[in-house]
Amino acid sequence: MNFEHTEDRRMLADSLGRYVREQYGFETRDRIAKSSAGYSEEVWKQIAEIGAVGALFAEADGGFGGSGFDIAVVFEQLGRGLVVEPVLGALLVGRAIAAAGSPKQRELIAELVAGTAKAAFAHGEPDSGYELARVATRAERKGNGWMLQGAKAVVAHAEAADVLLVSARSAGAVDDEAGISLFLVPAKAKGVAMRGYPTIDGGRAAEVVLASVEVGADALLGEAGAGFAVLERAVGAGLVALAAESLGAMDVAKDATLG
Repeated sequence: MNFEHTEDRRMLADSLGRYVREQYGFETRDRIAKSSAGYSEEVWKQIAEIGAVGALFAEADGGFGGSGFDIAVVFEQLGRGLVVEPVLGALLVGRAIAAAGSPKQRELIAELVAGTAKAAFAHGEPDSGYELARVATRAERKGNGWMLQGAKAVVAHAEAADVLLVSARSAGAVDDEAGISLFLVPAKAKGVAMRGYPTIDGGRAAEVVLASVEVGADALLGEAGAGFAVLERAVGAGLVALAAESLGAMDVAKDATLG
């Protein structure tokens, strides 16, 4: 396997790295992270303009990258500045849509790439721990659509998001892999309530309550009950991102302490 980066990846790394060094110093980062929003809309759009979000997706999905190498290049540079903008949410939600979304749903990827929309990954629950298949939130058919009931925990950038990717159980026991369905839910939909708070490392997250939230049939992502495989793919991409982000942060820490 060839581990050498392509010229396009090197150019993206240089552009994004230069932006982080010159425009996202620690004082700036600290101010943004501790702000009431927990991120900067201006920085989010600038990161998108550089191409960092587009690099997370394949050409067929509206981006120009999409491989593990592309994800690593972007998040290593973001890690060097401890960037708090909602790029991870864009990756997780966008990759899920790319894997299972309808043509209409896939339009959201283009908005994420352009920086005109933000998305949050609302999967973890108060009692789920690290069990990916443990989903207690329920989804019941109502008319031509669905009704969602449940709660999601520590949803990063939920308050800033336009759309939430919500996992809910439409069949099976609470820890079954089969029976998990995924829904794209407008963050301001009736019945969605959030309790936001600052996180320890900066930025914001929220506890999200879904109280009889009604969504149309077009909110279902992929097939009902078949969401676990989509979750696995999205979370796998997220793990690559977090590993690369950690590498970038550690590299800066090494230079600061040993340089």
